[in-house]
Amino acid sequence: RAHRDAPVLPDKPSVAVLPFTNMSGDPAQDHLSDGISEDIITALSKLSRLFVVARNSTFTYKGRAVDIRQVGREQGVRYVLEGSVRRSGDRLRITAQLIDARSGHPQWAQRYDRPVQDVFDLQDEITREVTSALQVELTEGDRARLWASGTRNLQAWEAAIQIPELLESHRREGIMPARRLAMRALQLDPGYASAWAMLGWSHWNEAFDGWAEDPDATLALALQGLERANAIDGANPDTLALLAFLHLSLRKHDAARVFAERAMLHGPNHSFATAVAANVALYTNRPADMVPLLEKAMRLCPICPAWYVADLAHAWLLSDRHADAVSAGTKATAIDPDYIYSYYAVATAQAETGNIAAAQTAARNILRIDPVWRTGTFARSQPYQDPAVLQRFTDAFRKLGLPD
Repeated sequence: RAHRDAPVLPDKPSVAVLPFTNMSGDPAQDHLSDGISEDIITALSKLSRLFVVARNSTFTYKGRAVDIRQVGREQGVRYVLEGSVRRSGDRLRITAQLIDARSGHPQWAQRYDRPVQDVFDLQDEITREVTSALQVELTEGDRARLWASGTRNLQAWEAAIQIPELLESHRREGIMPARRLAMRALQLDPGYASAWAMLGWSHWNEAFDGWAEDPDATLALALQGLERANAIDGANPDTLALLAFLHLSLRKHDAARVFAERAMLHGPNHSFATAVAANVALYTNRPADMVPLLEKAMRLCPICPAWYVADLAHAWLLSDRHADAVSAGTKATAIDPDYIYSYYAVATAQAETGNIAAAQTAARNILRIDPVWRTGTFARSQPYQDPAVLQRFTDAFRKLGLPD
């Protein structure tokens, strides 16, 4: 995990939402408590007057007894929201409390007993009460953004909340289960924007990672799903960020930048949208723009996913800071040893500086993760706007004897 020194407190109310504890005694109900926590984070992160830590960062505490003061220090926030969920038949009991991380004292606490079908109203209520406890005045635009999400179908929602974990790690075996869950959610609610977005995301992943038999047809399916999602809800930062990724793959680099900027506009606290904007800068050869964006994404997600740190490695590589590229790439491999993009940066940086033995080790990891990996497939799937950047990678890979 990427722990750094304790981050500085932001100059506006700051909150970390811990994964709500599943008190049902049934591990199959985990996704319900996780989904409730995630939806509250998503809603709060749309508010520009709040600073909200990303789900990837707070979910590292899942299943652990935590000291709220320590969470406050590690995440760099003043407040921590924690809670529990107990589902019994068609009844739901949720407790939630907002704690001042400096004093350890609750600012606000509430218990709710409702039918399980009321889960969406409950999430809205908790989100409203938290913003009120933090004394954040909501503008009209904030209110519209807050309540514009998702579905009212419980089963569709329960299917969709399982998808991001399958797709975020860029593993081939996650694609089909994610797609099946998205299809299930859409059978239950054909107007569910997030499920359309995730269906599109599964197709984009397949093409971007070089696994699609027919990349053009796969990207067309990705576009179909994401455009459908955007037509239903045009202000969703996740959908807009995914559209930015997709337009990179379609080699429409200017459109990718526009979507990335819109994602950040609609998700001012959204670490994923900010990291995607950095990714767009990577593929459009603007390494200097990447670093501040990645620093912001990492501040919003202090315990961040490997790809944020791997992107930093690529930024340093493109800036010819080879030692920094190796250092960041190595940190990324410590977070997730199977995230292949970290090894691309390390292998190339080491090869370019003549550290062939270290470069060979990174190259072996590429083939360990994807035994059928080919330099040619990589080159076709990576949408670098400047051919010279792609050439650097392919030259290094061929020098290291990776298969063509």
